[in-house]
Amino acid sequence: MRVYNERLVLSLVRQAGAMAKAEIARKTGLSAQAVSVITRSLEADGLLERHAPVRGKIGQPSVPLSLAKDGAFFLGLKIGRRSLELVLTDFLGKVRERVCVNHAYPTPDGAVTFARNEIDRLLSRMPADHQKRVGGLGIALPFQLWDWAGTLGVEPSKMDGWRNRNIAVEIGELFEFPVYLRNDASAACGAELVFGDAGKPRDFLYFFIGFFIGGGLVLDNTLYTGSTGNAAALGSLYVPASDGRLRQLVEIASLATLENAVIAEGHAAAMPWNSPVDWRLPENTLETWLADAAQGIGHAILSSVSVIDVNHVLIDGWMPDSVRSELVNRVRSYVSRHSAAGIHIPNVLEGSIGPDARSLGAASLPLSERFLVERKAFLKGSTS
Repeated sequence: MRVYNERLVLSLVRQAGAMAKAEIARKTGLSAQAVSVITRSLEADGLLERHAPVRGKIGQPSVPLSLAKDGAFFLGLKIGRRSLELVLTDFLGKVRERVCVNHAYPTPDGAVTFARNEIDRLLSRMPADHQKRVGGLGIALPFQLWDWAGTLGVEPSKMDGWRNRNIAVEIGELFEFPVYLRNDASAACGAELVFGDAGKPRDFLYFFIGFFIGGGLVLDNTLYTGSTGNAAALGSLYVPASDGRLRQLVEIASLATLENAVIAEGHAAAMPWNSPVDWRLPENTLETWLADAAQGIGHAILSSVSVIDVNHVLIDGWMPDSVRSELVNRVRSYVSRHSAAGIHIPNVLEGSIGPDARSLGAASLPLSERFLVERKAFLKGSTS
C-alpha cells in the first residue's frame, strides 16, 4: 500500500504540477500524516524537491513540492519504417539526448545493434549517480512489420525476420534495466496521456500520422490496447478514396502517400523527412494530400464513433504545427458536414506532443511501470 500511495502522489504531482502537502492530501484522500511520511520518503529518494515557501496566507506558509528532474531517467527507442531513434528523457519527460539514423527499411539485427551501441554510448556520458537512476527502456514498434513490405517497396523476404524475433527480450539480455514493448501508435497515444495537457479529456480516439497512420484509444483515462496490443488499428479501416474506391486509411492519410506524390513530381524521396518543423513541399502536392487525408480520417472518425462512444478525437503527427492545424481544421469541417442521425459528433482537437510522440511514448513505458498509477486513480482518491 505504501508503494502504491507513493506512486499515487507522484502521478498527481506530474499531472497537476507543484503543490503543498495539504493539497496533495485533499486530492488523494490520504491523511495529512500519511502524505507527510510519503513526501519525506520521496524527497529522500530524490524524486521530489521543495520550493520556496509561499507566504501571505493565514497560518504556516505552504511549501510546494514538485518532481525532481534528475530523479529518474528513461530510454525510448522508436523503430520506424524510415528511421531508428533513441531518446533519453529525465523525470519530467524532457529529452536530454537524442540519436537518430535513417534506413531504407527496419531489420531486427539493425535495431538491436543500434540499441546496444547507442545505449552504451549514452550511459557512458552520464554521471555515475545518474546511470543508477535509469529506470528502463521502452520500445515503440509497428506490429506485424512483415505485412508492410510491399508498401515499403522491399522484398517480403527482407521483412520476414520480424516474424520470429522478440527484440525486447534480446535487448533486455544486454542490460540490467527492464525493457518494455508497445505498438508505436499506441505508444504515441500513451505519451499524450503521460506528458500531454493536464486538461485532456477522459476518453478520446487518437490518430498519429507518421510514415503510416495509426491509432490509439483512451477510455476513462486509461490506454486501451486490447488482447493483442493492437487495439484501435485505425490505419486498417476501409474508407472511400477520392476516386470512389474503398481503400485502407493507411493508403490515403499516411506520409508514405505524400512521399510517393513528391517522387511523382520529380522531387527527392527524402524531402518530407528532412524536418518535421519546416516542410518545403510543392504546394499542389501538399494540398491534394491534405484534402484526401482529411476526408479519409473524417470518414474513419464517423465509423469509429458509431462503435466507440467518445466525445473527443486527437490528431497528431510527424509534421509542422501549421500543417497539423490545417489538417485538423479540415477533418473537423468534414465531420461536421457529414453528421448522421444517431451519432454524436466528437470534438476534433490537435494533439499536444508532436513529432516526438512515439519516442516519448516509448520512454513513458518504464516511467509508467515504475512510478505512476492510472490517471483515474487520483481522481477518485486513495485508501490511507
